[in-house]
Amino acid sequence: MRSHFKFSLSDMLRQHRRWEKTIAKAVKVTRKALVSTVSAKPSASKPAAKPRSVAKPAAGLQEIKAFGSNPGRLRMLRYVPAGLPKKSPLVVVLHGCQQTAEAYDLGSGWSTLARERGFAVVYAEQKRSNNGNLCFNWFRPSNVTRDRGEVMSIRQMVAKMASAHGIDRKRVFVTGLSAGGAMAAAMLATYPDVFRGGGVIAGLPYGAARDVHRALAAMKSAPERAGREWGDLVRAASPVTRDFPAVSIWHGTKDHTVSLSNADALLQQWLDVHGLEAAAYTQSDVDGHIRRVWKDASGKVAVELYLIDGMGHGTPLKPRPASRVKADTPGPYMLDAGISSSMHLATAWGLKKSPLLSALKQAAE
Repeated sequence: MRSHFKFSLSDMLRQHRRWEKTIAKAVKVTRKALVSTVSAKPSASKPAAKPRSVAKPAAGLQEIKAFGSNPGRLRMLRYVPAGLPKKSPLVVVLHGCQQTAEAYDLGSGWSTLARERGFAVVYAEQKRSNNGNLCFNWFRPSNVTRDRGEVMSIRQMVAKMASAHGIDRKRVFVTGLSAGGAMAAAMLATYPDVFRGGGVIAGLPYGAARDVHRALAAMKSAPERAGREWGDLVRAASPVTRDFPAVSIWHGTKDHTVSLSNADALLQQWLDVHGLEAAAYTQSDVDGHIRRVWKDASGKVAVELYLIDGMGHGTPLKPRPASRVKADTPGPYMLDAGISSSMHLATAWGLKKSPLLSALKQAAE
């Protein structure tokens, strides 16, 4: 009799054995899953173990929307390293024209230095609705008068960082490039009781202009004034009469955007404020560039000038080797000059690597 089955009896037996093996494997996997589920449930006598924390990369700049009345209508962006203790220093950074906070941070490396050396950073960022070229309005009296406009907004950012992160109010510093440098000079003049020191890079002295026309003229050639006149502008900007901040002035010798004469005017201004003689300086070579230093009666550096040989308009950088974390990254107005203004400013302000942190890093390598 011919069979009506598609498979022979032997074929069916072999297929049956394969099904049995497949079912057995499935049961085994299911039992393991059930055991894992039961063991994962917390018992009454033994609390559940906390999930392991996964290390996350440090976040970039974070915008803070509410930080006061913000009369200058600026944006506030901050960088606070993870686990930063209270009473840590703060650096306020001001970008140049046609730049953003993020672009300037990528070039200058301030957030990288903050992570390595243990301090906080806050960036003020200009809005195009305030200035079409994204320049800080350093030439408008309404924005550079104490407790008004943009300088007041930046002052409020410092207050926000103090309340939110407990920063050390005695170790607050400011730096900026070009229009940001001129605004940094304005912050030092209008709030010398807030800032312990500042770095003005390719900037202009406080009071160099009072409108756009005179600002453009000052950029080409600083107004001719006696040192005493320059100093009087700072003294009139706030009620402070003593303990003015230390000032570091940086300028490229081939800067055709903001004339080198502005570095000389800045120097005259702050030497007069500190009561120092122009000829009473010491000079040294730093990474191939001239550095001049004026010290006060206690021996502390009150004013210093870096002349960056052959550099145009921008912030001087010294890019790190590819094997290290990037800090100084060249770009528009961020120039490889073989010297890092960010690193030298941080060191001058006492923002140095913790010996313990350095030892731990060496042990880990």
